[in-house]
Amino acid sequence: MARMTSDKTMKAPRRALVTGGSGDLGGAICTALAAGGFHVIVHANRGIARAEDVVQQILNAGGSAQAVAFDVADDAASTQGIATLLEGGPIQVVVNNAGIHDDAPMAGMSAQQWHRVIDVSLHGFFNVTQPLLLPMARTRWGRVVCVSSVAAVTGNRGQTNYAAAKSALHGATKSLAREMASRGITANVVAPGVIEGAMVGEQFPPEMLKQIVPAARAGKPEEVAALVAFLCSDASGYINGQVIGINGGMG
Repeated sequence: MARMTSDKTMKAPRRALVTGGSGDLGGAICTALAAGGFHVIVHANRGIARAEDVVQQILNAGGSAQAVAFDVADDAASTQGIATLLEGGPIQVVVNNAGIHDDAPMAGMSAQQWHRVIDVSLHGFFNVTQPLLLPMARTRWGRVVCVSSVAAVTGNRGQTNYAAAKSALHGATKSLAREMASRGITANVVAPGVIEGAMVGEQFPPEMLKQIVPAARAGKPEEVAALVAFLCSDASGYINGQVIGINGGMG
């Protein structure tokens, strides 16, 4: 007589949180992680409807996902949001993708422009990642991926605030990698160049792309998502503390 396997013996999927998961790039990352077998928590700031759309796409494809909304730059909101998520168990993958632009030459940049951009990308990284680390470490496996930008590597006119926030993530992630490596946790940065999305057509017309990108085209969100998904996989366990560019040869 064949022996039946109890559902209780089936291993629950690892949980992955993607901040800014409702946007063009974040949605592609969520989809790629779901295809890799993760239960994906699609985060949004205010656009919970867009996050729920991503969740529905994942569910329609046979994956597992849920939506959540809170402001990563708000300490109290992040603490409450993460605590609620942790009631369901540890989160073993976090992709810090949330970030905003508010471009201006530094000579004309307001203090509000400076602080808000840094609050979302840098303080948001701390607010979300820090409370996940000890529960993650107890599982002896984890992945932290921060989405940065080529602007953090090369600089970019009008983006001193954005480049400052993203380049700070590089040092923080490298330090975190050293702290957590013995627990089976890796921490890496992905630094995209010009990636297709809502604003690329206006900001980077085809002729400009040919001038600034050796590949002569914008990257696709799915190309970045594939790299992030690999860094979140078991196969990437010896890649740690790295800043990996994906920019068509820009630098």
